[in-house]
Amino acid sequence: MTLHPTVSRVTDRIIERSRNSRRRYLELMDAEGERHADRNVALPCSNLAHGFAAMEQDKASIATRRGPNIGVITAYNDTISAHQPYGAYPPLMKVWAREVGATCQVAGATPAMCDGVTQGTDGMELSLFSRDVIALSATVGLSHAMYDSVAMLGICDKIVPGLLIGGLRFGWLPTVFIPSGPMPSGIANKEKQRVRQLYAEGKASRAELLDSEAKSYHSPGTCTFYGTANSNQMMMELMGLHLPGAAFVNPGTPLRQALTRAAVHRLAEIARSGNDYRPLSRCVDEKAVVNAAVGLLATGGSTNHAIHIPAFARAAGVIIDWNDLDELSQAVPLLARVYPNGAGDVNHFHAAGGIGFVIRELLDAGLAHRDIMTVGGDDLGAYAQEPWLDGEQLAWRDAGPSGDEEMLRPVTNPFMPDGGMRLVEGNLGRATFKTSAVDPDRWTIEAPCRIFERQEDVAHAFAAGELDRDVVVVMRFQGPRANGMPELHKLTPVLGVLQDRGYRVALVTDGRMSGASGKVPAAIHVSPEALGGGPLAYLQDGDVVRLCANRGEISTLADLVGREPAVMREVELGTARELYAMFRLGADEAEKGGSAMLALGGL
Repeated sequence: MTLHPTVSRVTDRIIERSRNSRRRYLELMDAEGERHADRNVALPCSNLAHGFAAMEQDKASIATRRGPNIGVITAYNDTISAHQPYGAYPPLMKVWAREVGATCQVAGATPAMCDGVTQGTDGMELSLFSRDVIALSATVGLSHAMYDSVAMLGICDKIVPGLLIGGLRFGWLPTVFIPSGPMPSGIANKEKQRVRQLYAEGKASRAELLDSEAKSYHSPGTCTFYGTANSNQMMMELMGLHLPGAAFVNPGTPLRQALTRAAVHRLAEIARSGNDYRPLSRCVDEKAVVNAAVGLLATGGSTNHAIHIPAFARAAGVIIDWNDLDELSQAVPLLARVYPNGAGDVNHFHAAGGIGFVIRELLDAGLAHRDIMTVGGDDLGAYAQEPWLDGEQLAWRDAGPSGDEEMLRPVTNPFMPDGGMRLVEGNLGRATFKTSAVDPDRWTIEAPCRIFERQEDVAHAFAAGELDRDVVVVMRFQGPRANGMPELHKLTPVLGVLQDRGYRVALVTDGRMSGASGKVPAAIHVSPEALGGGPLAYLQDGDVVRLCANRGEISTLADLVGREPAVMREVELGTARELYAMFRLGADEAEKGGSAMLALGGL
């Protein structure tokens, strides 16, 4: 199928824009790959002996390079439900590696925080920067130079982008991302949302709210709504960094175990010592990055990836911006409606045909690049399949038609003709507006604004009845340089109640929301941020703000000239936020990824 002209045009533009940075990256990776081709040459005997001292029966194999040694970077902890299954993985992976003459050792671990646990708390101000901490942690593990390929064990919000950034700086190593899958479905999403709004109105008790939430988030595995974590898994498929169809197979099932075993075997096959060398640096190129963006748009994924895609692309020398995402969105139809954009969750999505169906549709329509280097097949066509067990044997078969067109539709009959992620810009800056989650009659909101700097103040104003009107809630000083750009989900139930009461409401912020943000129109990631003189700093209560997805506009009718900018309150201490000052002070704008690490590293 001929590539869609918009996808072709945007890809060509990214390739040209990235020409010098991509060349420098590949030259570095090729040189590093040659320097580290043989650990017996690169490492003195004392260093090497330290590296395998604890490997017991695998010592001799590692010492003599009898087979490839797979390094594992794990984000295991049992506070995050999605990462709890990883505790059992390394011992099994060692056994599976030996089956194919390889060895496997844990190279290191990364922190892994859960936005669901820290939501609305001080810890959320560490969240975005945890991505960079994760990247740095991954590179510490890989710096031991003991490995021929890498298994990345991570799923959730900042964890996969962080692992990918870290892995790309060791991009001469073949790398496979190994998921653990979503938890089984809990209570209906509409019921969960109903109880949340009742609690926001004071009509449900904390005990009733906790009972509802515990029935939704109830077992090991990824949360089942289509937020950032599950969007991560989708993108790893579109970039060819999973084994095909691995994303949404539940934990603890025979198929899940078979996929993990096959991933270990594959890591041995694609190491340099084999005849199918597939370094991460060559897998993640401009086309793979475009595929990630296309998949995000086609499935209505998390807006957090408007920040993460530019960040991990930079780590591979690829430069992509919001204009690129906006132009792709105009060409890519919305093929899936997964909660909060629809009724069913990722388990329903997977049962209806899932990622294999989506990739098949995108490839057939020329909306995704087939000709990328993947870890699991000759090209992306291998990912238009679904895994299954033929007896005890892992096999793949072609994805079938949609099993539920309320959940998943073909390109010929999409839910929307575009991908539902719009760039809005004007005299208030540039921002992201996720239209796929919002009713079209709310794509344009014009109302007086009410300005806040803390989520708690919005809740208090709501409780006092001060927001019972058409209003644009402006949350400023929430950007990377201000307080680490926390997600602002505590606002969602409050604004949802106001909208349900018949008011026309919207959110404008230099902070973040994610794929779980829901039905309220929102201009998020506003850049430049308020701190440092962005336009939001000059707004005053009562100024009329216009947000329009149809025209791609975010503006105010007020004359901001001559006004003094608002002064941000002092940065609060506690929860170790003071240790993150270097991340805040060095962070660049959201459109580039909001990263001090990448900015100061010259990437």
